[in-house]
Amino acid sequence: MGAPPTRPADRALTKPRRRLTSAVAALIALLAVGAGVLVGLSTPAPAPADAPEREFSAARAYRNVEVIAAEPHVAGSAANDRVREHLVATLRGLGLQTEVQDAVAPEAGQLSGAAGGATLARVRNVVARLPGTDPTGKVFLVSHYDSVQTGPGGNDDAAGTATILEVARALTTGPRPRNDIVFVLTDAEEACLCGAAGFAGDHPLARDGGVVLNLEARGSTGPVIMFETSRNNAKLVEVFGKAAPHPVGTSFAVEIYRALPNDTDFTAFLDRKFVGLNSAYIDGGAIYHTPLDVPARVDRGSLQMHGDNALGLAREFGRTDLGDLSAGHDDTYFPVLGGLVRYPGWLTLPLAVAALLAVGALGWLLRRRGRATAGTLAAGFGLTLLPVVVAPLGAWLLWAAITTIRPGYAELLDPYRPVWYRLAVVALSAAVLFCWYALLRRRVGPAALAFGGLAWLAVFGVLLAVAVPGGAYLTTLPALAGALAGFAALATRRDGPWPVVAVTLAAAVAVVILLPPVVLLFPALGMGMGAVAALVAVLLGLAVLPVVDLLHPRAGGQRGLLALRARRLGALPAAAAALAAVVLAGVGLAVDRFDAAHPVPTHLMYALDAGTGKAAWLTREEKPQPWTDGYVDRSIAVADDFPGLGNSEMRAGPAAAAPLPAPKLDLLSDTRTGDQRVLRVRVTPQRQVRLLTLHVDTSTATVRSASVAGRDVPVEPGGGKWGFGIVFHAPPPEGVEVTLTLVPGAGAVSVRAMDASDGLSGVPGFRERPEGVGVVGSHSSEMLAVARTYPL
Repeated sequence: MGAPPTRPADRALTKPRRRLTSAVAALIALLAVGAGVLVGLSTPAPAPADAPEREFSAARAYRNVEVIAAEPHVAGSAANDRVREHLVATLRGLGLQTEVQDAVAPEAGQLSGAAGGATLARVRNVVARLPGTDPTGKVFLVSHYDSVQTGPGGNDDAAGTATILEVARALTTGPRPRNDIVFVLTDAEEACLCGAAGFAGDHPLARDGGVVLNLEARGSTGPVIMFETSRNNAKLVEVFGKAAPHPVGTSFAVEIYRALPNDTDFTAFLDRKFVGLNSAYIDGGAIYHTPLDVPARVDRGSLQMHGDNALGLAREFGRTDLGDLSAGHDDTYFPVLGGLVRYPGWLTLPLAVAALLAVGALGWLLRRRGRATAGTLAAGFGLTLLPVVVAPLGAWLLWAAITTIRPGYAELLDPYRPVWYRLAVVALSAAVLFCWYALLRRRVGPAALAFGGLAWLAVFGVLLAVAVPGGAYLTTLPALAGALAGFAALATRRDGPWPVVAVTLAAAVAVVILLPPVVLLFPALGMGMGAVAALVAVLLGLAVLPVVDLLHPRAGGQRGLLALRARRLGALPAAAAALAAVVLAGVGLAVDRFDAAHPVPTHLMYALDAGTGKAAWLTREEKPQPWTDGYVDRSIAVADDFPGLGNSEMRAGPAAAAPLPAPKLDLLSDTRTGDQRVLRVRVTPQRQVRLLTLHVDTSTATVRSASVAGRDVPVEPGGGKWGFGIVFHAPPPEGVEVTLTLVPGAGAVSVRAMDASDGLSGVPGFRERPEGVGVVGSHSSEMLAVARTYPL
């Protein structure tokens, strides 16, 4: 026999006698849980300068931030030399064995200084060692001390470097650890990760590997997130959950970062088979790599969280048997109210399948109990895709509209004051969900729509378990909790309190699991990808639909004026959320205006061909800001004239030629062996520069092999005229020696040398930026490049 006809009044999981009271109680409970989640993601109070010696003090660390980030200190600069002297003196003052590794090192990971270029740098890493009493291995605390050319790097990464200095001080005040602790302050991270690559690949202390704790920042505030691990991380995550006082980290973040084309110093260590954890705070991204990244913009709470976690982990790994860290799998893990929940990664797919089966069983039971029909269950499942698609699309359209009104946002990682816009996206997602629910609730039924939401969560869980295992918990666990709550609700009296309790508990599970990614995805991806946070917000809404239902009148049973009143009441949540989205976006536009303290970012470069005397202003802004637009008037490809600047199109405009010398090229030797010609040249800058490049015209010769400063570099054929090149960061004043083994063509071999410095003041035609116009956080902002072609 089939299920009996389903009456509209019976199509909900709950039917409390005091509906308003139940709704208020459920909402208060969820708000309390949400508040607990937010508290768990908050930063601790910074410890004062007179905190106990064995504890980390943000106030003490901040003193070093002020010294390190007193001015921009790009690799190779005199300012960077001063920072390095301070670091060496501080570490030696603690009684640590300290040295400076001076080497030529290759790049690490996927970063590159220029198109078609094998990238290297002269690096000077500061390395100090605290010997262990009975070492089973080494623990490496790593951060980079150089900054970008456009800012002093108060957060990136003076904060990380100062944290390590304070951790080193704390470790030297107590008993020595069992394992060696090595403090590695790397150079040229911003240029090419070359310092980390040079240490991991060449330094004797790195020969046997070890555990790496890398400290970074990509912003100015927010919780410190452990966002990257080495593979097979189960035991590392166990230590993290146990030893870090503020263990904010998710396996979902690890999966996201592994998929992104981003690198930090941690990449260089992973390439050398080290294991470890990578941590950073990432909110406040508007000042990232800009002149605004000054010490005063460092959040002391974030600094304290960095230090508390780094010190706790250093002590725990310092006493752990480091030979026993191997694990055959990754863990799934996520923060819960100040702690860390984790389970073996091999459980991911079984749990996802179990959640799918549980939701399927709930659907069968709903039909059997007369809460839904096969048709309404199918409708609930199919129609649930609407908010899943519409909410992210709406978030994307909202941001497109905002950037049309405020085009300067296009050059920012995130607005200066992003909170209003983030809340607008969440409100918009809620409006879409509430509107969808109000329109379909009476036709399809609350139970069928709740089933549809749980079914999609379970389906996503299986898909994620296969494709992105570390993120499957996001939908698997709420789906499983929702299904169990559905069973409990069906097993008790609908008009009693227990169905409401059951669905509220399931909703609380969803809030605990899905609210952190909603909060953290905004700063992680920026408002330009706010659609991703909107998607997660909708998934959270789908998981709590039975509680959302309590905000509406009873499902069905009303007629005439009562039915009309019920529809109007049902529309109130959607209308309120839609109004909130509009108001919040408007407040964001009113509050987050560009001014002297929050300037609109602009990008400008100057490039000179010293051979022809032609010069140009260049910008990477696709739609130049008014200030930039005064310099450029067309789009050009720069690869033929300036291969060291990459192969993308830029906006350009004519510029007066400055009296600047090109790098000097000296032919040291020219020998032939068979059909091969070996050229040994020296490229010497004639001014203070940040980088040198040398490119070979592949129409005049084919490069078989090459070495730079005695170090072999890979020869990978590139496209365009200049098919092979090298990029050298922080070149010494005496220049760089390059050896090229070539198969020459019929004529002279043609090479193009370029160098680049920072700062456009003094260049003919340059006008200082007015108040309210700033510098975009880019490795090429304010670059002054001079190139020349030499026949050999």
